This record gives sequence, structure tokens and C-alpha cells, in this order.
Amino acid sequence: MSEFYPEGELIGSEANRRAVSSEESLKECILSGRIVEAPCIVCDSGHNLIVDFGFIKGIIPRTEGAIGIDDGTTRDIALISRVNKSVCFKVTAFANNEHGNKTVILSRRMAQQECMSRYISKLTPGDIINAKVTHLEQFGCFVDIGCGIPSLIPIDAISVSRINHPSNRMSVGQNIKAVIKSIENGKISLSHKELLGTWEENSSFFKAGETVTGYIRSIESYGIFVELTPNLAGLAELKENVYVNQHASVFIKAIIPEKMKVKLIIVDTFDSGYVPSGFKYFIESGHINSWIYSTPSSDKVIRTDF
Repeated sequence: MSEFYPEGELIGSEANRRAVSSEESLKECILSGRIVEAPCIVCDSGHNLIVDFGFIKGIIPRTEGAIGIDDGTTRDIALISRVNKSVCFKVTAFANNEHGNKTVILSRRMAQQECMSRYISKLTPGDIINAKVTHLEQFGCFVDIGCGIPSLIPIDAISVSRINHPSNRMSVGQNIKAVIKSIENGKISLSHKELLGTWEENSSFFKAGETVTGYIRSIESYGIFVELTPNLAGLAELKENVYVNQHASVFIKAIIPEKMKVKLIIVDTFDSGYVPSGFKYFIESGHINSWIYSTPSSDKVIRTDF
């Protein structure tokens, strides 16, 4: 497992609490070069980040706030958005501020550079990593893959079952697994659906004749698609007063592996209902070269190669 974590994962550890508990321990951080975390309380008018240790304040100068701030490849919103959140950094020096008060000089950029050189630069397509959801856009889910370094999971790579918005599937602050899809010009693109199981793996949880829970994901002229798991949806007969994103109870008429189809009947729908906690990952670590979602008996092949 990597020693570099998404921001917010270190702050509650006993080792981190000890490292930021006194001036002496912060001076030890200078000597050791270790990466630590503390809460950011202010982004001042110069976009310097102010960090609170309780007994002393620290400052992350704007150009030390993130890789790319100094050359404009990273926008200042990356700094502003850290207020009221944990930030990682290296302790570099002690100094007096303009009011003559002692302060600690910190660098988040240096922590990110070390994370890049010792961890992220060694990743290859197919590697499975830990990530933390930072914000959601219509087109995908942004995650922290270590020390605040961002990456994107496009909406169509979140799950096999289609969703209208990443918020249908994920929430800010959620810890997830992801797989490296591609690395181009230093930018890492991620995927997620390959870790959530094949058609056979997901359909094995269900049997014809059962009535189970689901989500209404889309309504077409020929039927209603109901999600049973993030990687498995079935088609139900049309029914009145049914809306996208409603919860549903559905009767399973048939499961047909050779056609990768699940036939359903909607029994009832609800505006809210049972919500599973987290994801069930069928692959949680290591490396995958390829992944085949489709069944061996199906004429259609759905495959991802890394």
C-alpha cells in the first residue's frame, strides 16, 4: 500500500497528532522531511493558506500551495477550496510575520512533488489505487489520488449502469477504489466500473421469482431500466407514475445470461428507500491487464484493456 494518502486521511492519526503538537515536533518534521496535515482556516487576499496548529499559525505561501500555481497550470481555486479542510505539507522553516509573531513556513507543493516522484510517477495503466472524492461535475467525478493531486473519473467510467449525474453514485469525501485507465502527458485518467464486478458476478446475487430493491435509471418508449447494482440493470415493463432516480421494488421475471438480460416487473416506487453503504468491490488491489464484463455465452463482448 502507498504511504501517500488523499488529504484528510492523515490528520486523525496518532503519529500526525504527535508531529504537529509542539514547536519541537515541527522542527523535527523539518529534519525528517515527513509529510503531515493540519486544518486550513483561511485563504488570505494573496491566496496564501493559513494553517492552525493551535499553539502557532503556519503559512503556505501561494506559490507553495500546489504544483502548477507558479506557472499558471493550476488555478487558484485549488487553494481557495482548501479552506475548512485538511491540507498536507512539509515544514520548511520558522520565521516572524509582518506583525513580529513567530510563524511556521510550510509547503504543500513539496509534499505533492514527493508524492508524484515516489508514487504517482510509478503507476501504470491497470494499477488499482485508493482515491477520495473531492467534487462532482456533470461530466465526471474528481478525486484526490494522493496529497491533493487531482484526477478524473469520467461519468461513463463510474459504473456499467448509466447514471444522470455522478451524485447518483458518489458523494464528496467518500473514499473509493479506482483503476488507472491511461497516463498521457503526465495526466492520469481513472476508471471505476471494472472494480464493481462482471455481469455474471452481479447477477449471481439474484434469482428469478425474487422481489428486490432497485433504482429507476431511465425511462424509454419500450421499457424502464432499473438498476439492481451499479454494474447490473434490468428492463421492466412500462408503468405509470414512475420517475427517474426513484427507488423501486421489482419482481425478477427472468435472468438470461446468454443475452445479458434481466426481465423485471415494477411492484412499487418510492421517493426514498434503502440505500446501500459504499461499494462492493470485486477487485480491491493489485493490477489488472484486462477486464471482460460480458458472459462467455454472449455474442456481445464488453471488455476493457489497460
